[in-house]
Order: sequence, then structure tokens, then C-alpha cells
Amino acid sequence: MCWIPHSGFQLRKAGVQFDAVRVDGEDGRRLADRLELLTGGDPGPVVIEANGRRGVYFLVPPGTTAHRSWPRGAVRFTSGPAHVGYVPVPALTGRTWPLSWRFPPTEPDRFVHTLLLRSACTEVLTRVDG
Repeated sequence: MCWIPHSGFQLRKAGVQFDAVRVDGEDGRRLADRLELLTGGDPGPVVIEANGRRGVYFLVPPGTTAHRSWPRGAVRFTSGPAHVGYVPVPALTGRTWPLSWRFPPTEPDRFVHTLLLRSACTEVLTRVDG
């Protein structure tokens, strides 16, 4: 997979090899857990950030985030005529801190299913605590 760096991490332009959706903090981690459960442990590539906003990046097929509504707390990364987005991508091994793979890519062109992600994202981010 040519978009994965050999070492460290690099920024990749969204909308070329993939789009991404970022959900920060514990909500992002709960969303990753939910997708793991829904997919039997293989939701597609998910990158987690250990510092700062502690973002969780869900990599989805290119062009699949732009024309969908997403709940508050979900940040879309794609590129188009008026904007460009970049997503941090770690190497599969070695020193990549503060990034790591929560779920590494398993095969070329295998990404998180956008509609499943949107549904789970809506569920996690709009839940009512009781």
C-alpha cells in the first residue's frame, strides 16, 4: 500500500487514496470499539493519536465523506475545489509516536465502510446519558 510510509509518519492528502473522519478523545475510542464489535474485529484502517486532542482517524474510501451529513464531533477530511485536508498516517512498524494503528490496513483498497461508520458515529455521538 503505497500511501503507508516506511518509517515514522507522514501527512497524506485526503481524497486521493482515502478520505477520513476524525472523532476526538473518548468518543473516538468508543466509536472504534463499536466498529470492532460490529465487524467482528476488522473494521478497516483506524489511526489513533496519543497526545493533543487524542484523535481517532477512520480511513474510508476516497470521495465518500463529502456529500453526507455527520454528527457534531465528527470532522471530515477530504479535498475539493475550495479546500484540502491532510491525514497523519503512521508506518506499520517502528517509532511512530504519537500515532499508531488501532486497526492496521489488511489489504489494498480495504477501508472502513462509510455508511456503517456514519451510523455508528451518530449512535455514539448523539447518545443520551441516563
